[in-house]
Amino acid sequence: MTAQANGIPEAEVAALLAACARRDRQAFQRLYERTAPTLLGSLLRILRDRPLAEDALQDVFIQVWNRAGQFDEARGSAWAWLVAIARYRAIDLKRREGRAPIGDEAELAGVAADSEPLDRLLSLGRGAGASLERCLAALQPRQRQCIVLAYQGGLTQSEVASDLGESLGTVKSWIRRGLEALKRCLGS
Repeated sequence: MTAQANGIPEAEVAALLAACARRDRQAFQRLYERTAPTLLGSLLRILRDRPLAEDALQDVFIQVWNRAGQFDEARGSAWAWLVAIARYRAIDLKRREGRAPIGDEAELAGVAADSEPLDRLLSLGRGAGASLERCLAALQPRQRQCIVLAYQGGLTQSEVASDLGESLGTVKSWIRRGLEALKRCLGS
C-alpha cells in the first residue's frame, strides 16, 4: 500500500517536490493545493492561533519553493519533510511569540488522542492512527508525555525538559527510547 496523508499519496507529493526543484510553478501550485490544508491543521495544533498558523504556512511554502531541491527520498518521505519544515517553523514562532506550552494532563491527553502529525511523520499511511494510539498508550507515561509535547506540542527537547522539570539528558533519553519502542510496536 502506498503511504498517504489525508488521501494524498506519498508518490504524488514526492513527484510534485521534484518538479518544484525544477522551478515548475504549476507543480508548486498543485503541491500547495494538495498539502496546505493538512499542513495548516498541523500548524494550528501547535500554534493554536489561526492567523499565526496561516502566516507560518506561507513561510513554510516559501521554504519549500527555495529548498525543494534538498529533498532526498532516500532520507525519508516527502510528507515527513513537509511536516518537519512546518513543525520547525511553528517552534520558531512559538519561541519568538513567547507562547505557553501545553499545560495540564487533560489537555495533553486530548493532544495524544489526535495523532495525525505523528502519523504522517512516521509515514504510516491510512489506518495508522489507531495503531499509533495503541502504541503510544503502551509507552511509559513520561516517554509518552515527552513525545507528545515534542511532536504534537511543537516543543524543543529543552522546552520539554523545562516544562517537566527534568534534565535535558533525561528527556532526550525518554524521547529516544520512546521512539524506538514506537517503531518496534508499529513494526509488529
